[in-house]
Amino acid sequence: MGTDAAPALAPGLPADLSEQVARALREDVGSGDVTAQLIAESRPARARVLCREAAVICGTAWFQESFRQVDPRVRVRWHVGDGSRVPANTVLCEIEGPARAVLTGERTALNFLQLLSATASVTARYVRAVAGTACQVLDTRKTLPGLRSAQKYAVRCGGGRNHRMGLYDLVLIKENHIAALGSIGAAVRAARQAAPGVPVEVETENLAELEAALAAGSDVILLDEFSLADLRRAVAINRAAPRPAELEASGGVSLDALAAIAATGVDYVSIGSLTKHVQAIDLSLRIDGDPPAQHPSR
Repeated sequence: MGTDAAPALAPGLPADLSEQVARALREDVGSGDVTAQLIAESRPARARVLCREAAVICGTAWFQESFRQVDPRVRVRWHVGDGSRVPANTVLCEIEGPARAVLTGERTALNFLQLLSATASVTARYVRAVAGTACQVLDTRKTLPGLRSAQKYAVRCGGGRNHRMGLYDLVLIKENHIAALGSIGAAVRAARQAAPGVPVEVETENLAELEAALAAGSDVILLDEFSLADLRRAVAINRAAPRPAELEASGGVSLDALAAIAATGVDYVSIGSLTKHVQAIDLSLRIDGDPPAQHPSR
């Protein structure tokens, strides 16, 4: 792209992005980078980041913020933006600035970029699996502690959609709530009274519970561990109801099974592994003049 600013980003960068970076730098740098002090303060450096595998890139703003907080003299020139699909061995960006700052910020910046690119890349694979259907891929609350807003942003960059952000923006009534309140109907009524205007979702484990959730006026019904046959029956029952709900399939969804689940007609499939089972994208930052890297920095 040839600019020093971060590239155009998907909507909704988290408000706590700067705080996430500051926390990560405190964890890594602590009282100071004793190794970087070995380098003369005046020495400049140029570096580049190489993506060693095919990926969907995400986390450019976190990467750039990491260096900004270490030393605002560090400049990052991006060649890709968040949501970009890149082949293996793509140079993602070039970096210029004081060598000490580049080396101090390197690990934190790469950690964000490789983690969020991993989440975006996995999400993109699941989204491709439901192409041609009306089904949408959702994330869950099974995120890395302290990085929920970052990972949910990465899901959006991968083409997925966010489920609730936390416990405050959607009522999700599960089996233990139902047991405590006596019935699905009682639980939904209590939710409408306690949180008027907040959408209500009910988790169900069989078709009888689905019908009870429909009768109670649920906005969304989660179909947990339903077989494909029962998912199809659930869709038919829902479509025939006076007030249909949106249907969300969930529970151990694999990439191989996803297309068949989407074909049943459910509105959503929620997948915890998008944010829970993260295998970082292989990235490497190399200062110009160094020999080719064999492994990412440790």
